[in-house]
Amino acid sequence: MQKVNIINHLNEIKEYWEPKVVGELNGQYIKLVKFQGEFIWHKHDMEDEMFFVVSGKFKMELRDQVIEVNENEFLIVPHGVEHRSVAEEEVWIMLFEPISTLKTGNIVMNM
Repeated sequence: MQKVNIINHLNEIKEYWEPKVVGELNGQYIKLVKFQGEFIWHKHDMEDEMFFVVSGKFKMELRDQVIEVNENEFLIVPHGVEHRSVAEEEVWIMLFEPISTLKTGNIVMNM
C-alpha cells in the first residue's frame, strides 16, 4: 500500500488533456489530468466516466445540455453519451474509469 498526494502529482503535470494513472482499484484506473480549452466530441460505448474537480471548474457539454462542474463536485457521464469537456481556465481533475477506457472514446486520432 502506498498513499498518493493528489496535489503533488497534479503539480507535476505540464500538459493539458494527458491523464496520468496514479492508482488502480477493482478494474478502474484513477487518473489525474489538467484541462484547459475544449476537448473533442466523443463517447464511450461500454464505459462510464467519473470526473471529480479537485481545483477550478469546467463545463461538460452534452448534445442537449451543458453541466457546470465546480470544485469538490463530480459528474458521472454514462456510457454511450456523447460529450466534451470545456474549461475556460485551467482545471484539475481526478478521473475514475475502467482500465479499457480510451481518452477519445469512439474517435480515432493520430496522437
